[in-house]
Amino acid sequence: MREAKIFSLAMAPEAGQYLVTLEEVDGTRLIPIWVGPAEGISIAAALQKQDFPRPLTHDLIINMLKELGAIVEKVVVTDLREDTFYANILISMQGKEYILDSRPSDSMAIAIRAQAKIFIDEQVFEKCPRIDKPISEKEVEEFKDQISDIKPEDFFKGQS
Repeated sequence: MREAKIFSLAMAPEAGQYLVTLEEVDGTRLIPIWVGPAEGISIAAALQKQDFPRPLTHDLIINMLKELGAIVEKVVVTDLREDTFYANILISMQGKEYILDSRPSDSMAIAIRAQAKIFIDEQVFEKCPRIDKPISEKEVEEFKDQISDIKPEDFFKGQS
């Protein structure tokens, strides 16, 4: 497992989705994960530390966990199968550990709010096309321009 953090979050209007790019901490690899609009908005709101008069779904989950005395220890992107990413949320409560199956989008939205670390299983890196993170702001902007025209099905062409 490798620790990761959110490198970028971009809206792809043509696809009606968001693209979250996770970067390997202490490494160069990037993992792009397509997420739905609601989850993309939730991740963006958490990254920007936006407050709302009423809790969003992921805020409600965090509030429930706190009330129950549970702690989000970490989230892990565990696998990539048939162009679908899988993740787990690891929670501890009353001396017990629980592993909850989750979509990566929900796990990231929860991790940000819980200030929990994000990890990626090595097999996910092995299954994804190799993308190394850019080293300059110019390259970051070029990358964002390139992904603005990508559709989810374009990303895994030729992968099995």
